[in-house]
Amino acid sequence: MAKAKKKKAPEGEITAYCVKCRDKRVMKDPVEVTMKGKGKTKRRALKGVCPKCGTKMFRILGKA
Repeated sequence: MAKAKKKKAPEGEITAYCVKCRDKRVMKDPVEVTMKGKGKTKRRALKGVCPKCGTKMFRILGKA
């Protein structure tokens, strides 16, 4: 489970895969979160909403 951290996403359009639409779409209202992990293995990710169907979207980011 991801631990929500109210942080604005990086600038620009962020695309992610929508499982319901089965297509890559631009994420609406992206929020950066930190995923749980052991020790220093915490990873950054983005959570958002699909603009077409309203399903939650999730994209794992690279290391900081």
